[in-house]
Amino acid sequence: MPDRVSRMILMNPAPASEADYKQLRNDWLEKRAADMERRKAMADTAAYKEADSRSGHRLLSDPLQTGPGTLRGLRKAHHKNAGKFIPQGNAGILKARAVESCLMTETWALSGYDLLPKLKTVSIPTVVIYGDHDFIPAATAEHITQALPNAHMVTLKDCGHFTYLEYPVAARKQIDSFFAGKKKHAH
Repeated sequence: MPDRVSRMILMNPAPASEADYKQLRNDWLEKRAADMERRKAMADTAAYKEADSRSGHRLLSDPLQTGPGTLRGLRKAHHKNAGKFIPQGNAGILKARAVESCLMTETWALSGYDLLPKLKTVSIPTVVIYGDHDFIPAATAEHITQALPNAHMVTLKDCGHFTYLEYPVAARKQIDSFFAGKKKHAH
């Protein structure tokens, strides 16, 4: 990889180990029990199963929208990019759910899942960009940063999981600083 990639940017990191996934799950069960119950009840409705986009069941559920800039940023990005990455309407919702299901099946749900030892072998300069209101625990981003020998972490303030959508200018400044060889720590 070093012969093809000179630098790496990790944004909105997800659990890279079974232990971090269990921590995420415990955090959700402890801090967002009502959200988990609401999501489960929503998943049992016919409208949800049919991916009826008019039913109010959005691709992104409220618990994911935790940062103060989230709704503004997501709405702006949605209007700008509608349909470019995931088709709109029922097909888009079903495609997004399939991607999420595949992610779970092929990573977090595997016993012994742990990318952290492999990350220790990646020596290229890396910046990990994280939002301080992310639903993923900060420890997850910290574990990834610590596993990478040549990495540093930047935390964007008042930002949730979708840093690049919520605060695209601040995220871009961090990336520009990274490529310029400067370490910035927050916006």
